[in-house]
Amino acid sequence: MGGGGNMTKIEQKIKVPLSKPPFILSELKKAIPPHCFQRSLVRSFSYVVRDITLVFVLGYIAANYIYVLPSPYNYLGWPIYWFSLGSVFTAMWVIAHECGHHGFSNYQWIDDTVGFIFYTSICVPYFSWKYSHRRHHSNAGSLEYDEVYVPRLKSELRWFSKYFDNLPGRIIAFTTTLTVGWPSYMAINASGRPYDRFASHYNPYSPMYNNRERLLIYFSDLGLIAFIYMWYRIAMVKGLAWVVCMYVAPLEIMNILVVVLTFLNHTHALVPHYDSSEWDWLRGALATVDRDFGPLNNICHNVTNTHVLHHLFTTIPHYHAVEATKAIKPILGDYYNFDSTPVYKAIWKNINECIYVEKNEETQDRGVFWYKNKL
Repeated sequence: MGGGGNMTKIEQKIKVPLSKPPFILSELKKAIPPHCFQRSLVRSFSYVVRDITLVFVLGYIAANYIYVLPSPYNYLGWPIYWFSLGSVFTAMWVIAHECGHHGFSNYQWIDDTVGFIFYTSICVPYFSWKYSHRRHHSNAGSLEYDEVYVPRLKSELRWFSKYFDNLPGRIIAFTTTLTVGWPSYMAINASGRPYDRFASHYNPYSPMYNNRERLLIYFSDLGLIAFIYMWYRIAMVKGLAWVVCMYVAPLEIMNILVVVLTFLNHTHALVPHYDSSEWDWLRGALATVDRDFGPLNNICHNVTNTHVLHHLFTTIPHYHAVEATKAIKPILGDYYNFDSTPVYKAIWKNINECIYVEKNEETQDRGVFWYKNKL
């Protein structure tokens, strides 16, 4: 996945500029064609239809053809199906994520209805994620208040970190993150912002929610309970192995892809994090990275290669995001971060270079922190 020339844009600069941007948000907005901010209900639903159609087509093929393939062809057919459907589930995740930002239509109730149905169908609590993710966008790049992918200072590393400060340890740690990272974040706020008490997306009284949001957290939970019960009833008829092959395995592929997408969009050795003495919203939003995921760019509605724009203008629908990104790049200049390193290489670089953050010689007297890799 992904590709590029000999040198990616972000590698051509030593680090992201430390000075405050010479432009303001309104200048960026003026550079974007007005139609990019328009949300078309018909066009948005066309992508819903596309994703649902792919789910049913892939499911039909798996249920009617892979099961009857002779060995060893069935051992090849299942992984292809799992990755294909997992990619479509990720596309559905992106659509629901867009609904949570009110970027799907002009009607909040339609956005919430589509988002709730899509997220529930891939075992994500819609309103819970919507509220916590909104706070991530409000505090991106902040060491104190960002909601997820909050790097640790060297002094905050756990006691067992030294045992993982080697190649096998880092591979084990990242493999664990890939396989259980997304559900762990939902369940126990793993890799999330520290709170003074237990935080969970399934707990209406979690410290990440306020009193006005609690009722809809219950609603998200009830939706998931009903959906999981439906699969339980199917398993009673079809068998657990059938449910695992048809649904659970592709869902795990989606979990892995979501971790990879979000990890690479928010983690880079040349992109800083800020404490409260330096952080502001615009600099935090620009502390993100666009990536090239090759064919997955299109399959996943360009969430991977237009993430910087998304942090600046969350309601721009995905089908205008590429055009809008091109419009603001001349103004952003060196403040725009794009890395076309192939995905597998980018993952390898990140798990070896981005272990914790601390100040460097240039920022000793400032609240700017960079990723380091030597314990």
